[in-house]
Amino acid sequence: MRLEGDAWREFFDSFQHEAFRLETLPSYTVPEEEQELRQFLAGQTRPSEELHTDSYLLRVRNHIESGRRIHRVHTLTSPLGDHLRFQFEWGYAFSVQAGEEVNILDFTTTPDPGLPRQDFWLFDDTHVVLMHYAADGTQTGRELLEGADPAPYVAYKNLALEHAVPFTEYYKAD
Repeated sequence: MRLEGDAWREFFDSFQHEAFRLETLPSYTVPEEEQELRQFLAGQTRPSEELHTDSYLLRVRNHIESGRRIHRVHTLTSPLGDHLRFQFEWGYAFSVQAGEEVNILDFTTTPDPGLPRQDFWLFDDTHVVLMHYAADGTQTGRELLEGADPAPYVAYKNLALEHAVPFTEYYKAD
């Protein structure tokens, strides 16, 4: 089942305890972020007030305050390109402040423990949503795996978390 728009937001918000994301791409193309990416590349920093106005960050904060956990692991191979630095400084640095647990698994220094090359969300260790992307990193859809055994994805989550390091230890902005 595909999850788009309001259906995706409602599904995402319905998790009870834990949401986990595995990210595997070196860059993501998000048309809504093009202006911010240009500002970042021009040397600007993200306005700190967005921590209290950005809709995703507000949702994260609300979930965390309600006792739920959101965490992710981004796999990568350094050195970091412009888009990953943008994602780190304009995305993860703010997500961490909102309460999301962001981790990095750099295959340059840590061997791949056997993770898939497929982005996914895992909710409450029971619901898997595959994230699909075009070759340029543009999201093409979200697919809820109905009736699928979540055990392999729980194992991937555990492997990723075991080998990753917290974002704040991995990346220090200049």
